[in-house]
Amino acid sequence: MRVALFIPCYTDTLFPETGRAMVALFERLGLAVDFPEAQTCCGQMHVNTGYQREAFPLVRHFVQTFADAEVVVAPSASCVGLVRELYPTLARASGDAALARATLELAPKVFELTEFLVHRLGVTDVGAYYPHRVTYHPTCHSLRGLRLGDAPYRLLERVRGLELVPLEDAEACCGFGGTFAVKNADTSAAMLSDKVRGILNTRAEVCAAADNSCLLHIGGALSRGRTGVRVVHLAEILASTEAAQGQGGTHQPLPGGTHGAST
Repeated sequence: MRVALFIPCYTDTLFPETGRAMVALFERLGLAVDFPEAQTCCGQMHVNTGYQREAFPLVRHFVQTFADAEVVVAPSASCVGLVRELYPTLARASGDAALARATLELAPKVFELTEFLVHRLGVTDVGAYYPHRVTYHPTCHSLRGLRLGDAPYRLLERVRGLELVPLEDAEACCGFGGTFAVKNADTSAAMLSDKVRGILNTRAEVCAAADNSCLLHIGGALSRGRTGVRVVHLAEILASTEAAQGQGGTHQPLPGGTHGAST
C-alpha cells in the first residue's frame, strides 16, 4: 500500500519530528510513503473562525493535491475531521458541483493515524519500544469528532516498556480549541489548569495525544510550571524502537524537559 502523508501546517512548522516519525513507522510496517510537496493548510482555522468562503480555495487545492492518493494519513484528528466531515459541505456551499463530487470521493480515503493503523490495517502492535510512564489525553476532535474510541489505547498498550496510566477526567477538553484559547483566555486557562492537575496526579513522565495543537497548549503550561513532564505526539511513541531510544529517542526534548511549547 502507498500512503500519502498529510502533515498539517502547524505540525510541519512546529513539530516536524512528528512527520518524520510517521515516515519511520510506515516504512517499518512495509508501506510506501509519499509526501506531496504542494500541500498547504487544510483551512481549519478559516472555517473555525467563520471565514468559510475564504477556505474554498484551500479545499480545492487539497483535493487537487491528493486526488490520486490511495490513502491519505495525518497525525491530526482535528484536520482529518475537517477534511472528512466538512469538506463536502464546504464544496457544496462553493457552488462547484465537480468539487463537491471530488470531496465525496476523497473523504473516505483520509484517515487519522491511529484509526488507519487499527481499523484500516488491523495492526495494534507496531513493534515499538518506549520505556516511560505515559498518560494519554484524548483530544476533543479524536473523541467527539472522529470517535477514535480505544484505538490509541490499543496501540499504546502494546508498546514494549511503556507503562500506560489512566488520566482522570480524560474526556475533559484541555481548553485549546484553536482561537477559543485566544478569544476566551480566562476560561481556557481554567480548563487547562484542571487538565494539568490531572496529568500531574498520574505522576507520568509523558503526556501523549493525537493532536499537536492540544499538546502545544498543554506543553506550554507544563513547561511554565517546570513540572518536568513532557508532551509527545502518539506517532513519535509508536515510531520509537530500542535502537532509537539508544540514540536519544525519535525526538529531542526542548530545554526544561518539555517537548513542545516552552512559553
